[in-house]
Amino acid sequence: MMKQKKERKGDSMRKPIRPELSAIKISGIRRFNSEISDIDGILKLTLGEPDFDTPEHVKQAAINAINDNFTNYTNNAGTPELVSAAANYFNEKYQLGFTSEEVIVTIGATEAIAIALETILNPGDEVILPDPIYPGYEPLIHLMGAIPVKVDTTESAFKLTPAQLKSALSKKTKALILPYPSNPTGVTLSEAELRELAHVLEGTGIYVLADEIYSELTYDKPHTSIRPMLKEQTIVINGLSKSHAMIGFRIGFLMAPKPLLQEMLKIHQYTVTCASSISQKAAFQAVTKGKNDAFQMRSEYKTRAGFVHDRLVKMGFHVIPPDGAFYFFVKLPDFVTESAYDFALKLAKVAKVAVVPGDAFSEKGDRYFRLSYAASLNTLTAATESMAKFMSEEYGENV
Repeated sequence: MMKQKKERKGDSMRKPIRPELSAIKISGIRRFNSEISDIDGILKLTLGEPDFDTPEHVKQAAINAINDNFTNYTNNAGTPELVSAAANYFNEKYQLGFTSEEVIVTIGATEAIAIALETILNPGDEVILPDPIYPGYEPLIHLMGAIPVKVDTTESAFKLTPAQLKSALSKKTKALILPYPSNPTGVTLSEAELRELAHVLEGTGIYVLADEIYSELTYDKPHTSIRPMLKEQTIVINGLSKSHAMIGFRIGFLMAPKPLLQEMLKIHQYTVTCASSISQKAAFQAVTKGKNDAFQMRSEYKTRAGFVHDRLVKMGFHVIPPDGAFYFFVKLPDFVTESAYDFALKLAKVAKVAVVPGDAFSEKGDRYFRLSYAASLNTLTAATESMAKFMSEEYGENV
């Protein structure tokens, strides 16, 4: 008789991991990017990563920090000089009104989002998200046992309206995610539009998590924050990855009213202790001597946006021009009958151009794809020429 396989010691004692975590998948952006990465000669318009170099004076500040042996722990919230300078930087640009005691330096905006949600959410709370949306929020909401409530903005030019917000509110609503300028759509909200949303939320006690990571990359009008309109209800997320091309430095900023921030600091402390001391020195340089570093990048992105927009329209795509960031969320024309995923996979294999299928950002994204123009104009020219050829050969009589 065949002997049964001997049970390994500890198997019977092993406990299952959290079911909320088991249900979470790796970001669709990363999954698709990995899937097409081995295609020879692929032109990637997938990731939201600036193609500019970090400014030289910022890099030199990091080098100086290393040479000066500034390599120890800092205060949990960040160095006193950086939190003060960051408060001044964002107050000057967007009139936020935060003090240095209302700022935490985080490991990128991603950590700031996570600890903010972990602080305010209880199981059963509802969080409103304008859809389509960056996929980094919903998994965190699920991990807290809270419930994401998605509001379809595909019929309102990707902008959350007061009527939509009112319809989504319930007794369980704890927070609204307000991510403008938007990833993946590139649209933003005007001051008047923000005031209308603020009027709906005023006095409700509902938190607004304003993710403003693309605030420096708005084209025709300066960015407006909802924080001055809802001072006690607004949590602001920002960082230097997009504005100063400092992705790998992993510096974000979490800003909130002091009593709330003190609770957030506990999670930050026990999760990461503090942000990198070297990166903090570079960040101080960026927010003091590099206040205008984004200007050249912003000008270039605007030029690229106009170029790509014209190319996409000629191919037959429906496009809403972006107000900022560096993305188009492109709707497939009716003559393209396959799903956005199948379209993007074919585009990658045949035209060697990579975009992200829209279902990475929305359950309604099956007829959309995201195109990132955080690539050189030469790359964008080659990519759009290849796309145009692909569209002509695949759907010629309709284009």
